[in-house]
Order: sequence, then C-alpha cells, then structure tokens
Amino acid sequence: MNIFDVIGPVMIGPSSSHTAGAVRLSLLAISILGAWPVKAQIALHGSFAQTYRGHGTDMALLAGLMGWLPDDARIPQAKEFAAEQGLEYEFSTINLGDLTHPNTVYFKLTAADGRQCEVIGSSIGGGQVLVTSIDGAAVELSGRFPAILTLHKDKPGVISLVSSALASAGINIASMRVFRANKGGMATMVIECDQVVPEPIVNLVAALEPMQSVRFIRNVL
Repeated sequence: MNIFDVIGPVMIGPSSSHTAGAVRLSLLAISILGAWPVKAQIALHGSFAQTYRGHGTDMALLAGLMGWLPDDARIPQAKEFAAEQGLEYEFSTINLGDLTHPNTVYFKLTAADGRQCEVIGSSIGGGQVLVTSIDGAAVELSGRFPAILTLHKDKPGVISLVSSALASAGINIASMRVFRANKGGMATMVIECDQVVPEPIVNLVAALEPMQSVRFIRNVL
C-alpha cells in the first residue's frame, strides 16, 4: 500500500470514488472498446445513480471517455467538450441488484467503425476501480496493470499455452484469473502483466487454437 491508497489520487474533486474512480472506469472502458467511442449509453447504479449530478460523476465519466485523466482541469466542462467532439451520450439509472457495489456503472459504447462493447465496473474507494463484466462475461480487472483479456473455449492446456507465449517474450505475469460459465463452454481469462504487452505478442496469443478473441487493456492507475 502506498500513500495514494490512503489519501486518494491527485484529482479534480469532490470525491475520489465519484469522480477519480469514475474517470478511471471510463478509461478502462475505452481501452476495452479499443477505439474512441462516438456513442455512449451510461447507466448508473446505487449511490452513483442517487448523487451523480452533485458529485460530478457524469462529467467525470464523460472526461474519461475522451481520454482525460482524473486531474484534468477541464473535467467541469466535460459536457461542452463532448458536444464539440461529437460524442453522443445518454445517462440513465439502473438497478443491478442488492449484491452489486453501490458505485457501479454500466457502459454500452459504440465506435465509429461500428464495434461495440458492454462494460460493468465499480469505483471501490480511494480512486480504485474494478471491472466485473465485459460483454456479459464475468471478469475481475483492476486497472492497476496492463492486461490481456481472452475469450476462449474451456479446454485443458489453455493456461499453459498463453503463459508460455508470454514467457517466451519476456513478459512477466502479475496475476491471472480464469472465469467460466460451465465446463467445456466459453471461458474468459484476465492476465495482468508487469509491462505493456507488444502488439505482436497479443497477436501471437490471439492465434492460439482455442482463442475466440484477445484484447490488450492498458492500465489506468
């Protein structure tokens, strides 16, 4: 733990959870999309839904979708900049259930080339965040490290294949988590790494036989 885990990040206020964390959730969402969004549907749950106007969460979320950092002085004017850049957005509220963290947001993002993604993530305190769902698949993505996200068929040897490909390129794995809905079905794997994974290595992992899709996600903390 470092001092910023205690006092929160350098940021535009008023709240590390409702503003800094919101910016970082949006930064993760656009990294998952892999492009700048031109349309954003944003649904807020729990405390986010109740207080987002007063805490500036809506402006913070838009700021992150434009690639700004939590300490960007333009955050209070994010809506004006979004309009200038042609970013279409819509805010709504949603009930994701009593077990969902109160500071949770659902994104549906669309890029100019038509690609889309759906992301659910929570601001868990002190500017820290956790993405828990990508395109309906359960994940745990903290944004602390660069990461590879895979969608693959659940079968023996997949973890070994991926870890070997990364090791051969000198990429050290910080953490690895695998999620599946049922045995032999589709599974997701989140591999957080100590360094940025070069595009040729991402492509190498994507070419492995069981892979359906592979995404590189930049860290935001």
